[in-house]
Amino acid sequence: MRCVCFRAPSPRCSQSRSLSSGESLQEVNDDNVRSVSQSASSASAGLRPLPRLRPFALLIVTGGCYLGYQQYKRRDQQDEEDAPHLATPTQVALYRTFPTRLVSRAWGRLNGLVLPTWLRKPIYSLYIWTFGVNMQEAAVEDLHHYKNLGEFFRRRLKPAVRPVCAASCLTSPADGRILHFGRVQNSQVEQVKGVTYSLENFLGPPSRPSPDPASFQDRLLSSPDRALFHVVVYLAPGDYHCFHSPADWRVELRRHFPGSLMSVNPGVARWVKELFCLNERVVLSGQWRHGFFSLTAVGATNVGSIRVYFDQELRTNAPRYSKGSFQDRTYVAPGDQVKTGEGGVALRKGEPVGEFNLGSTIVLLFEAPADFTFDLQPGQRIRMGEALGTL
Repeated sequence: MRCVCFRAPSPRCSQSRSLSSGESLQEVNDDNVRSVSQSASSASAGLRPLPRLRPFALLIVTGGCYLGYQQYKRRDQQDEEDAPHLATPTQVALYRTFPTRLVSRAWGRLNGLVLPTWLRKPIYSLYIWTFGVNMQEAAVEDLHHYKNLGEFFRRRLKPAVRPVCAASCLTSPADGRILHFGRVQNSQVEQVKGVTYSLENFLGPPSRPSPDPASFQDRLLSSPDRALFHVVVYLAPGDYHCFHSPADWRVELRRHFPGSLMSVNPGVARWVKELFCLNERVVLSGQWRHGFFSLTAVGATNVGSIRVYFDQELRTNAPRYSKGSFQDRTYVAPGDQVKTGEGGVALRKGEPVGEFNLGSTIVLLFEAPADFTFDLQPGQRIRMGEALGTL
């Protein structure tokens, strides 16, 4: 009988093999670490030093993110019945550091570039879809007709689509949305409900100094039995960009205020106090049958260009300007080239007055009998030529 013997492995041999295996793993790990370190060193040696941060660019990016976040938090608080959340002076100063004037000039140049015929319809169609433009009202519906964005923004309408209300003495100067309206009290005008600005800061000092100690508002009125009213029409980017005369009146003075070009959309108007006094604007003031009358075109971001048809000398959004300055041009002075008789420039109700490059804001300030009433609702849509109020 044959015996088969099995020899158990020696613990010492097992331990040796384990140690040997362990040593192999350790060597592999060491090799891996060494190669990674060498790769990292090689990569580090090949990298260029980080560029130095530019403080101004950092300020713009950081400030933009901060203001964007603030607006995002308030996106559901747009009801005018809510108490306004005003920006602090620091926030307004930060907003004003943004190069909005430079951006607006660049946007103006872009608007003037002639587009290839094949590219016009896709670009204009995207804009029409985004902002809800009604091209059926345009005098020329063919999108290939408009050589550049500027021509498309300033497109004319068919005469029949904007009839001017003959029964009302005061009509809307533009298509848009009624931002606010009411009576001026104590020389303060409501920008939106609960947010006011100074009447004198908005219109500027009187063109003829007077020793009369009366308030600025009282000096504008021709009779103590009358009152001063205001209405604000906001033009969105998709609206018709021309503005017309809201009444029969005479323009006696043009006053141009260079300034910031902050957004004038309703959310910002509820956030920045005296927004209309800070932004660039063109004030046309004169007289109508009830006394003082003014129409002010307020600039905004990408709307640095404000054009008045009867004043070819007007130049807005200049590269440099003096803070707090303004330029006057009277239309009744002797020798004035625009003078049209003894009353300044006569405008008829519904007559085209000027245009924006994009949406913006029109502010009307006018004297009227105390029983004048607005036929409006806050936030309502309105078209050029529709009645604003009755006597």
